[in-house]
Amino acid sequence: MKDKLVSLSRKPFVRNVFIMATGTAAAQIITMAFSPIITRMYGPESFGVLGVFMAMVGIIGPVAALTYPIAIVLPKSDANAKGLVRLALYITLIVTVVATLILILFNRPLARLLQIEEISPFLYLVPLVVLFSGVLQVVQQWLIRNKQFGITARVTSLHALLLQSSIVGVGLFYPMSIILVTLSTAGQALKAFMLFIGVRKSQSKGSKTTYKPVSLKKLAKKYRDFPLFRAPEVFLNAASQSLPILLLTSFFGPASAGFYTLGKTVLGAPSQLIGKSVGDVFYPRISEAAKNHENLSNLITKATIALGAIGIIPFGLVIIFGPWLFSFVFGENWVIAGEYARWIALWYFFGFMNKPCVRALPVLSAQAFHLIFTLLMLIIRVTVLAIGYYVFASDLVAIAFFGVSGAILNICLILITIRISKNYDNQYGDIK
Repeated sequence: MKDKLVSLSRKPFVRNVFIMATGTAAAQIITMAFSPIITRMYGPESFGVLGVFMAMVGIIGPVAALTYPIAIVLPKSDANAKGLVRLALYITLIVTVVATLILILFNRPLARLLQIEEISPFLYLVPLVVLFSGVLQVVQQWLIRNKQFGITARVTSLHALLLQSSIVGVGLFYPMSIILVTLSTAGQALKAFMLFIGVRKSQSKGSKTTYKPVSLKKLAKKYRDFPLFRAPEVFLNAASQSLPILLLTSFFGPASAGFYTLGKTVLGAPSQLIGKSVGDVFYPRISEAAKNHENLSNLITKATIALGAIGIIPFGLVIIFGPWLFSFVFGENWVIAGEYARWIALWYFFGFMNKPCVRALPVLSAQAFHLIFTLLMLIIRVTVLAIGYYVFASDLVAIAFFGVSGAILNICLILITIRISKNYDNQYGDIK
């Protein structure tokens, strides 16, 4: 057994996952350590305002560069990869300018339409978050391409410490929602800057190579399936993720959105700690496996089952003891957040399991399917939330429907992706 563990620890994939997970674990420990202080300082209403703002930027931010950063990992040539970096940054600037113009012209009508007038002054920060998000995605994908997971791990933990301590420090004197929103925006910029510095330092240590200019037009055309299929899918998925916060605010008020925001944040910890780490390492691994004609369905299945075995304990504990845990850790005002978390945990568990499947879809050339599936998921989520409000007039019932439907959809996505990967293996694989 000892020899097997030593052998396993020496595998690059496992080692890289451990590096990523270590940095994310440190960040999550820091965030969780500060959370009981922050929740007692700011309260559900302030968290609700923050949740609505982050829901808005969460819809736009992921498509700031039309998902071209995700393609940075794929080219064999570093010249093409650097061309994609430039292309993504140019697109980010254009999207930022467009977002700024829209907000200047339609800030108040947009806030009224979404029934979020209370955060309309904060909407002017959205273009900044879009800009920082685009830059952050580019830098992260460049680091993933070069397998420099140590830089990402160190920055993730240090960023969490700086952000959370700032929220607490300023909150001692001014515990208002504007502080949460402003510091969260600044946090995006800080993380992008720190990762960029890490990239610059790593490049200065290596040999500098000059490349021939690459046609951005040709690159944009070659990887057009990302803006055509992946970007709409990411946008719809982000909309479906953010939708509960916007609808809960509209239907039941900002406090309800605050309960949901805290529950989602806490349950996102395992996904960030293990799921995202596995996904970030798994993406270049399965891309390489496809080039080498390895058995992709076997890789995806093993990674999915492993995440299921890991996730059953933390998510299961929240399902069983959610209200008591939230009340004990965050204060009596947050017991309803624990009720929400029970149902969110059901959805998050299967979402945690499907990380390898989602990462594999671009490699499997299945982004068109992912777009259609995400559109269906958005429609279902809107429907179940509307039923919870209009039929049952209950925020808890709405969240329960939302959690159950999310679990079923993620199970379907896992099963369909594995089937697609088997077809891919039969068509392109050279399985030994």
